[in-house]
Amino acid sequence: MNADLIIYNIGQLVTGKELPIIASESPMENIEILKNGYIVICGSEIMAVGSGDVPSKLIKFTTKLIDAEGCVVTPGMIDSHTHLVHGGSRENEFVEKISGVSYLEILEKGGGILSTVKATQDSTEAELIARAKKSLKIMISYGVTTVESKSGYGLDSETELKQLRVNEILNHEQEVEIISTFMGAHALPEEYKDNRDEFIQSVIDLLPIIKERNLAEFFDVFCEEGVFSTEESRKMFLEAQKYGFKLRIHADEIKNTKGAELAAELEMYSADHLMAISEEGIKSLKNSNVIANLLPGTSFSLGKEYAPARKMIDAGIQVALSTDYNPGSCPTENLQLIMQIAALKLKMTPKEIFKAVTINAAKSLGREKRIGSLEEGKKADFVMFDAKNIEYILYHFGTNHTNKVFKNGCLVYKR
Repeated sequence: MNADLIIYNIGQLVTGKELPIIASESPMENIEILKNGYIVICGSEIMAVGSGDVPSKLIKFTTKLIDAEGCVVTPGMIDSHTHLVHGGSRENEFVEKISGVSYLEILEKGGGILSTVKATQDSTEAELIARAKKSLKIMISYGVTTVESKSGYGLDSETELKQLRVNEILNHEQEVEIISTFMGAHALPEEYKDNRDEFIQSVIDLLPIIKERNLAEFFDVFCEEGVFSTEESRKMFLEAQKYGFKLRIHADEIKNTKGAELAAELEMYSADHLMAISEEGIKSLKNSNVIANLLPGTSFSLGKEYAPARKMIDAGIQVALSTDYNPGSCPTENLQLIMQIAALKLKMTPKEIFKAVTINAAKSLGREKRIGSLEEGKKADFVMFDAKNIEYILYHFGTNHTNKVFKNGCLVYKR
């Protein structure tokens, strides 16, 4: 095979390849970083990765060469928890929120998630696609090449299916890969307050339809006090498993509902949020392969406690980081900002953070064999940063360090 593209003179090449864990290191600092690195691409895949001079046998007459000029190159980043597809926005609630008006008070006036549900129900597919494409362009500019996108702002069959169809369309009409999650159990609609079982059954009834139409790979539930109980969540998850859905869960976000324990019990791909995780929950995740997907931007936005990342990592739990992009509790598409918050507030190290948004995020989506690290045979998704080391990207916060972004070996963003 001939090399189509070679990136060389890379100051720090974060391959993301997992190395044996050294006892004296954090169990999440075991990623490979090469100095003076290069990447060789053939078509949409990585042909070779190394350090030093590029072997002359790999350079052909038609090979395009790009001098990285000593910058940092990492795998394409993965935003593994978003509510990308939605109608409307909620800046009209912002002043109330920062003035101390409670979410329940906002909800009682028809705001909060209920206003987003109505806006999403009222939006056409074309309107949802246009809004999501705008957000995806922003995400690409911050180095994101793969995004998980949930439904959940429909809360009725028609709108949930509409959101999932938009995910499918987006996957073919722009560069970022979209991984679709059905989250019909995101909230309990007002009209079902006195008949919870009927609504839960309506979510279960959608599962075979969504699977038949291949509209979602994952199933998610908001397991939280006042939303869906652990037992209600377990019932829906077990039904989803019957139809072949992979599982992830909104767990222990506000109150501890033993969501982490449920994630471990059902061998889910991820347990997300975890600000209120218990010692028992940490022990359960430690003894599982579940990725703890942390969303510090939500804590930042709401002024709430942060997830105990250090305690989880030190216990041996593998952690991912995501934006939780949504119109209410975390209206940002900026994954670099989330990484910077993780450094400053979760006290995660640079290596831990880059592992969290690459190979661990890929694991949380079952994509670690294709993306998440720069290794031979994997997709050529990578980011070139205007920085000489990964520490600088986290230290110099509030700015975009991206220079170029490549997806499947093609340039999709250039500053």
